[in-house]
Amino acid sequence: MALFDSIGGGKRSVQDLIGAKVFTSYGVQTEHGELVFFHVRPINISVLSSETIETKIRNLTYILSAYSDIEMICTDSSECFDDNKAYFAKRIEEEMNPMIRGLLAKDREFLDSIQLEMATARQFAFIMRYQNLKPEQIFQAMNNTEKLIAERGFEVRRMNKEDIKRFLALYFEASYNGDQIPDVDGLQYFEPEGGYYGKT
Repeated sequence: MALFDSIGGGKRSVQDLIGAKVFTSYGVQTEHGELVFFHVRPINISVLSSETIETKIRNLTYILSAYSDIEMICTDSSECFDDNKAYFAKRIEEEMNPMIRGLLAKDREFLDSIQLEMATARQFAFIMRYQNLKPEQIFQAMNNTEKLIAERGFEVRRMNKEDIKRFLALYFEASYNGDQIPDVDGLQYFEPEGGYYGKT
């Protein structure tokens, strides 16, 4: 899958490291079962009463106890430009030409403005791993999981393939446009009939 291969570094791809094989109708098939992702909308607890916060904690505890094998992931909801800004700062210090220093400073300011405009909140996902189950069994199990999470007062929805690709791309610090990465590496260079139309 190009999503994992394109954002992995070193000799081993991210696909190898996490054991991912292929996208399925419901999630991602791995060496150790099928992963189904549930996006949970964050809650601003700063505006909630202490009683409401306690209730939320109890509800989350109930979910974790009902599904002891559930996994949780937290990641940025948009790209992070810290490395880019650090690079521009270093270049500005090294650059002798004042005109180029000015251009570099403007580039850094542009990144600052983009980051302010983009959402800086975190995004959360619950992940269920289903092993040795038929597709219809996974469908029933994931519906029950989503229903239980919703009944406990959390705004939840199952993530589709595009959501998962975007989420993983951000998690591995690649791009917010992870949903546009092809499923199969090199697929964009082949015509529907199977002919190759890459660069000559």
